[in-house]
Amino acid sequence: MKQDTDVIIVGGGIAGLTSAVGLSQRGLKVTLLERSDRLGGRARTCEDDTTGQRVDIGPHIMVSQYRNMMRLLRELGTIDQVVWQSHPHLILVDKPRPVVMRLRLLIAPLHFAPSLLNVPQVSLADLLSNRRVLWQILRLDHEKMLELDAINAEEHLLSMGVSARAVDWFWRSAAMTIMNTPLEHCSTGALFRFIRFLAGRNDYQVGFAGDTLSDLFAPGAAERIEAAGGQLLLNTDVQRLELEGNRFAGVRLQDGTSIAAKACIVAVPPQDLKAMLPSSASGKETVFGQLDGFKPSPYICSYLWFDRKLTDEPFWTKVWGKDNLNYDFYDLSNIKPALKAQPSVIASNCMYSLESAALDDAEIVRRTQAEVAEYLPEAAEARVLHARVHRIPMGIAQPSPGTERLRPDSRTPLERLYLAGDWINTGLPSSMESATRAGWLAAEQVLSDRGEPCQLAEPLPPLTGLARLVGGRQHVHE
Repeated sequence: MKQDTDVIIVGGGIAGLTSAVGLSQRGLKVTLLERSDRLGGRARTCEDDTTGQRVDIGPHIMVSQYRNMMRLLRELGTIDQVVWQSHPHLILVDKPRPVVMRLRLLIAPLHFAPSLLNVPQVSLADLLSNRRVLWQILRLDHEKMLELDAINAEEHLLSMGVSARAVDWFWRSAAMTIMNTPLEHCSTGALFRFIRFLAGRNDYQVGFAGDTLSDLFAPGAAERIEAAGGQLLLNTDVQRLELEGNRFAGVRLQDGTSIAAKACIVAVPPQDLKAMLPSSASGKETVFGQLDGFKPSPYICSYLWFDRKLTDEPFWTKVWGKDNLNYDFYDLSNIKPALKAQPSVIASNCMYSLESAALDDAEIVRRTQAEVAEYLPEAAEARVLHARVHRIPMGIAQPSPGTERLRPDSRTPLERLYLAGDWINTGLPSSMESATRAGWLAAEQVLSDRGEPCQLAEPLPPLTGLARLVGGRQHVHE
């Protein structure tokens, strides 16, 4: 094999592109291989033939405490394209009326307390039933997180005395919306770690891509790669990673071509990584033998173009219900400047869509319109001028009990082979921030092994306020 590049990166999603930016800015020649015809991975963008508008595979949000994502956007000069929510609040749709959760100027974790005390759907006794759990969350450290990782969250919450109503109203909703997994299938450790992140700060804002999501990072990353002498190869599928003993040597493509490099970062989902591994690397005692432990959590995203303006709100969320199809909804006409003068364009996410996968697109659109009307009654009378449905078979790797222990570090047992992706050990749930942090971490490892150590990944935000006093300096990522 001819060696004509410093580092091969397999996968053109956020993690792979972040690694590429970090390495390219330090003068390394990167060859990035992406099997689809565009960059972005699960955050890619496509064009709608009917409207001519460019739409994301699915709507995504950012928060201001996504330090690694914000660093990437600053590096690429696109951070000003993020549209931030003007008044931090969250609308939860439930009967008898929607609940508005406002971020108050109180020390963490009390910043949502005034709103919670005014929720008609849960009693004070329901709220107080969470007190032991809140204490456990604030005191969570890495060892306790791994201990709780073995237990499903529903079982643990009930064992801690949380009321059934509080479990249904808050915890099931949280599991679906932030972990994309039903509570009974979710790792307690993974869920508690992220709730600790949210409860421990009172200064975050919610942001959205002002244009398309991939425009925030894909064009700028491509420019950095090419400016450093690297290359991007789209429509390029890797058949197999090639080894020399216990060391990475190169990749063989589906067309039979081989490319050699001094190092490789694989930034793809676990099932795709498994398909690339030679049999000699799949020993059960290594991370490569544990990849079957990561199961895909699929989701369905719908876009509905309405004939009228329905709301001035940018987004809202449904509280858990056993018959829910979607959970979060976004009116893009209130987010994207190019759509502000137009009728509502509402995107929605159906999380963990295993049971919904059998529904045809027409039924998904019908049910989505009905769910929009639960919050916006006028939507029932409005006409849907156009709709499209995206089915994503691998939204994230399910955070099932036991998976936190399985999440690998960037460095692998094979020399010169590294991992990136939102599913590896980043200290965060699968998200754009986790993917970005994974990308920086992998680039750090490559540079360190070349004798050029540096810090690219931003540390996770510390707790503040009362949460810091109670939680001390406990760490939940090592």
